Amino acid sequence: MSAAAASASAAPSAPPAEPVESKSQRAYRFVRDRIDDGRYVPGYRLVLGTIAGELDVSVVPVREAIRRLEAEGLVTFERNVGAQVALIKETEYLHTMQTLALVEGAATALSAPTLTPEHLRRAREVNERMRRTLDDFEPHRFTELNLEFHAVLFEECPNPHILDLVHRGWNRMKVLRDSSFSFVPGRAHESVAEHDRILDLIESGADALDIELAARAHRTATLDAVLAYQSEHKHPHNG
Repeated sequence: MSAAAASASAAPSAPPAEPVESKSQRAYRFVRDRIDDGRYVPGYRLVLGTIAGELDVSVVPVREAIRRLEAEGLVTFERNVGAQVALIKETEYLHTMQTLALVEGAATALSAPTLTPEHLRRAREVNERMRRTLDDFEPHRFTELNLEFHAVLFEECPNPHILDLVHRGWNRMKVLRDSSFSFVPGRAHESVAEHDRILDLIESGADALDIELAARAHRTATLDAVLAYQSEHKHPHNG
């Protein structure tokens, strides 16, 4: 083998080219990211021409992306209405929130005697951050802080079976893409005030049942507000 040939054979091969993202894939990722991070809330109208304009593509790849999202259950398409981000299925949401109200209420009551002043300070600090977000409201961020607040109160639950059910409930809400406060931002103000009342009960050494019922009512109030919203806004074919 000649030196030139040996040199050529020893030269590293060029890395494989990155696959080029199709226009349809880019449109899919664009819409999916906005659904996941809460910018496109349930019920949000997806205007194909507007999205195409933002991406500088024709409506064809956007339509393909919307069909894919529809197949995944994230988007619904109705005659005379068009494409919109799917509303949370009422029955699934109802069952998940009812269960979470029961088990989180119990977990909070069981945790209460073990919560230290540091736990309560942390919970109040998170609730103050929630209060500060109300003027420039971001539902997705508010929901993250909401979990952070409640986790302080239920994570000390001494019953691992109940705690497991609480975690399952919160995880199920994520699967449902729950940001309840997207629908009913006024509920966020009430929620922060209810957090204060739950903390007051715990700090005062209130009866466990009173704490449990307050935590349960707090959860079901959000459920009632969302179901009332969906009842007013849903179209005939929305689940």
